[in-house]
Amino acid sequence: MKKHLEVRNLTKIFDMHILNNKKIIAFENINFTLNRGKFLGISGKSGYGKSSLIRCIYRNYDSTSGDILLFDNNGESVNLAKISDPEMLIIREKRMGYVSQFFTPLPRVTTMNLVIEPLIDKGWLKDDAIQRASELFKLFDIPGNLWDAYPSTFSGGEKQRINLMKTLIDCPEILLLDEPTASLDARNRGIILEIVKELKKQNITMLGIFHDQMEMETLADEILAIKRPGEYHDETHSADIEVKQEAKKEFIFQL
Repeated sequence: MKKHLEVRNLTKIFDMHILNNKKIIAFENINFTLNRGKFLGISGKSGYGKSSLIRCIYRNYDSTSGDILLFDNNGESVNLAKISDPEMLIIREKRMGYVSQFFTPLPRVTTMNLVIEPLIDKGWLKDDAIQRASELFKLFDIPGNLWDAYPSTFSGGEKQRINLMKTLIDCPEILLLDEPTASLDARNRGIILEIVKELKKQNITMLGIFHDQMEMETLADEILAIKRPGEYHDETHSADIEVKQEAKKEFIFQL
């Protein structure tokens, strides 16, 4: 198996300047290796730094110490914790996608234009981009009369589906998922789970947080259990990983 992402001794400490420079440890000494095409689930209690870990990998947050190595097919790596902001923006554009549990769309951009934007930026013809987006709209059960509406007026669940579509339409090589099913009903959670399974079949590497433990165990090849900061110091035990079997099922949408 080829390595795709490797995290070494990663720590994030927040400096609270408005609280007399109080330091809050989000997580410390995280270590794991994620192979290409695999799904690593992240588990842990609220406040243990799960989302902060994903945001450090995507560089929404700067890590305090440690390394985040992203590998290409030739085994060459780039350290996401060390590269410049412009270099990280290129990584985001070409190689990495991120789906947050929060989504605030631009107020006067239609749903269709929002979803096809990543394809247009890469040179797709607009008609081809719209055709691909239309398949996703149907899959995600977005009514046709909403395709040219403004998603800023949608419900929370509808916004989250648009958020997912915008990221999935371009199929990045590695995908970070921060509770993508948090605002969805049971039917749409099931749709998202099937999409994630299909992405795995197509060799998309994923790192994700799911609130529902059964969803996590269904999707994850391995689970990284984040502990409370300070409970571990030996780096060989800083990430407890247990292997899960992936459920296999055919899916109708070809990416």
